[in-house]
Amino acid sequence: MFRYYLKLSWLSIKRTPLLTALMVLAIGLGIGVSMTVITVNFLMDRDPIPEKSQQLFSVQLNSYGNDNSNPWTSDGFPLQITYQDAINIHRSAIPSRQTASVRTGFSLIPNKSGLTPFMTSARAIYSDFFSMFNISFLYGSHWDKNIDSHPRDMVVLSKNINDKLFNGKNSVGKTVNLESHIYTIVGVIDSWEPTPKFYDLNNGNFNSPEDIFIPFSLLPVHELLSWGNTNGWKTEKIDSYQARLDSELAWIQYWVELQTPQQKQNYKNWLSGYISEQKKLGRFENKKAGAAIRDVKQWLDYNEVVSKDNRVLVGLSFMFLAVCMINTLGLLLAKFLRRAPEVGVRRALGASRRTIFIQHLVDVGLIGFAGGLLGLAIGQLGLLGVKSLYQGYHNLVQMDFSLILLAIFIALISSLIAGLYPAWLICRTNPSVYLKSQ
Repeated sequence: MFRYYLKLSWLSIKRTPLLTALMVLAIGLGIGVSMTVITVNFLMDRDPIPEKSQQLFSVQLNSYGNDNSNPWTSDGFPLQITYQDAINIHRSAIPSRQTASVRTGFSLIPNKSGLTPFMTSARAIYSDFFSMFNISFLYGSHWDKNIDSHPRDMVVLSKNINDKLFNGKNSVGKTVNLESHIYTIVGVIDSWEPTPKFYDLNNGNFNSPEDIFIPFSLLPVHELLSWGNTNGWKTEKIDSYQARLDSELAWIQYWVELQTPQQKQNYKNWLSGYISEQKKLGRFENKKAGAAIRDVKQWLDYNEVVSKDNRVLVGLSFMFLAVCMINTLGLLLAKFLRRAPEVGVRRALGASRRTIFIQHLVDVGLIGFAGGLLGLAIGQLGLLGVKSLYQGYHNLVQMDFSLILLAIFIALISSLIAGLYPAWLICRTNPSVYLKSQ
């Protein structure tokens, strides 16, 4: 029976191609705009590491003094910590894993012919970084944990830069020249691009990860500067790199892995004890002085990675879809009422109201499906526009299979809702009226 409905629906569509095209276009525009906004919002708001997001915690320490606070956060806590705090809290044995982290960079001098020196970003980290964030290796591994306290010139490369420098071959044991310092390659990681870039939201929420990873212990050795944000709250004389390390400037991110609630509570207690000790040394004088740890989802919400404006845009996109569906409803009424004489004859020949109703809903479903396919094409164009307008959004312009199914589902449901009234109206046609007119 359903095949018969499909056949009748196809014949009906062929009889009114212009009207059908207008409905498909209206539905397609609504779906296209909605899916562009939904896709960007969905990918911005997704969990970047769902298997561990409740075990990874960003650490904040309000070391500001004289009742100063960060005006950009809801609780006044700075988003980063000082170098001296990063070194001190790394001594805690409570976290299963932990790492300080800061973005820096180098001028890379390649040995490969045809390549000229170029600037590349790097991240100074502890060796736990890779296992904490589930980063897999193509070749080799990270440096030995001993290097975290006894610095040596070692690097881990991204797959991207390994392809560029060594044509994707195993480069472990080879060297790379970073600003005239020779670093030994100990590992090459596989493709890794968390979205959002949760581990460092100070340098663009959706920017690509760095291409080079070096031991955090090399910062004072090569006097590497931050390529990210640096915040301070008091005037300090910083005339040397060591003075910068000893200062109250906040420029380091810090993450810990806490696998159980008890471990989390123990670490909070440890941080409270650390702050009490620092107060005795004349630090953490702010009345709001304290520590905060937030898991990945809490950290993303705290930093408003998905702003209220994005959610407003989602609402507006659905309002636009509703307008398109109202126009579709009007066109369906015009299409179905033109067929009233035909429906009257079918009713007189014994077709039930239920049969007429279902057949017209099949008509609407076919139109909605076509509109959904057109909407996917329009949505892809919209995502390409987003990509061209906003740097760092290249990871947010790809519909996965679930979003494609969602677009088709929304198109079908929306069109069926819009078609309920026209289908109900036409199935109540009184056949005697048209039989008398004939």
